Amino acid sequence: MRVMIVEDQTMIRSLLESYFPAEEGHRIVASIPGAKQAVEICRTSHVDLILMDVQTEHRENGLSAVRQIKAMNPKIKIIVVTSLIDSAVFEQAQAAGADSLWYKDSTQNRLMEVIRQTMAGEHIFPDAPPIVNVGLAKSTEFTKTELKVLRYLLRGLSYTRIASEMGCEMSTVKFHVANMLQKTGLENKLQLALAASNVKMIADLEET
Repeated sequence: MRVMIVEDQTMIRSLLESYFPAEEGHRIVASIPGAKQAVEICRTSHVDLILMDVQTEHRENGLSAVRQIKAMNPKIKIIVVTSLIDSAVFEQAQAAGADSLWYKDSTQNRLMEVIRQTMAGEHIFPDAPPIVNVGLAKSTEFTKTELKVLRYLLRGLSYTRIASEMGCEMSTVKFHVANMLQKTGLENKLQLALAASNVKMIADLEET
């Protein structure tokens, strides 16, 4: 089995490489930090399996790469690997054509089982993302609209710009932020954005 690993963190990439001993028939054809490079390699090289991170080097979008690679060669199996619990990542991975999804905090044995099942034609996706705490609130306590506002906050957008992006009044944006502050017990939107970022609750993906 010819494997490509796409992961921008060197330590995690090295760890994943160690999961594929050559004596068991595995060959790592590429272990790289960027999604764009993965697409180019797939144009010229034979790959059976890709472990694809969601946010890669230079903020390249791994899910966009999944879509491009699957369009070129649907036979390549792609497992999205992520530490992000953003439900949008879960939905976008499936929409992009990923075969399975694996959270980085689970075990090597579990990953290898997901790989075996995926190579056998199964699609392995968790029932739901892991639950984390943001201040006093659990990640499941946020509404979809609140998560949308929070995603814009993490991008550093002003209330005025968020209202424009969402097509609503600025007072509506402030209302959602106030609700999230009440749930979390945090004091301001900066603390809220930092807390959500620290537990990887929200993804901010660049298109490629």
